[in-house]
Amino acid sequence: MLESPADRGRQAITLQVGRGVRRLWRALGYATVSELTLADGRRADIVALGTDASVSIIEIKSSLADFRADQKWPAYRRHCDRFYFALPPDMAIELMPPETGLIIADSYGAAIVREAPEARLNAAARRGLLLRFAQAAAWRLHAMQDPAAGQTGSAD
Repeated sequence: MLESPADRGRQAITLQVGRGVRRLWRALGYATVSELTLADGRRADIVALGTDASVSIIEIKSSLADFRADQKWPAYRRHCDRFYFALPPDMAIELMPPETGLIIADSYGAAIVREAPEARLNAAARRGLLLRFAQAAAWRLHAMQDPAAGQTGSAD
C-alpha cells in the first residue's frame, strides 16, 4: 500500500520530535532506545534509562488527531517510573492529560514543560525492562557491525 503525503508528513514530524527528545535525555545523562517492545507486546516510542535505573517512557504525538486516536497510552504507565508525551511546537498542549509529563521538541532539541509524576516500578518489572533495554541496544549495535546478524534474534 502506498503512503499518502499526510502519512509521510506525520512520520517526518515524529522523527524530528524523536531526535530532539533523545538529545534532551542524553544531555540529562540518560541512555535511550526507540521503538522498544515492552513485556505486553506494545512498543514504546522512546525509553530513557537513568544512571539510577529510573525508567521514563516518552510517547510521541505528531498531531491532535494522532493523540485522539491513541487508546493505548495509559498501559505504558505500568512499564515506567515516569510517562511523558512529546509534541511538536505547534501542537496545543492544553488537551494533554494533566497526569502525564509533557515535552515540546523539534529536530534540534526539546524542553520538559511539565514534569511527569513518579510511580516507581516494582523490582521484577524494573529487572524485566532493563533486560529488554540492554538486549535491544546490544542487538541493534551488533546489527550495525554485522548486517546479517539483524536477521536473527529479537524482533526489535
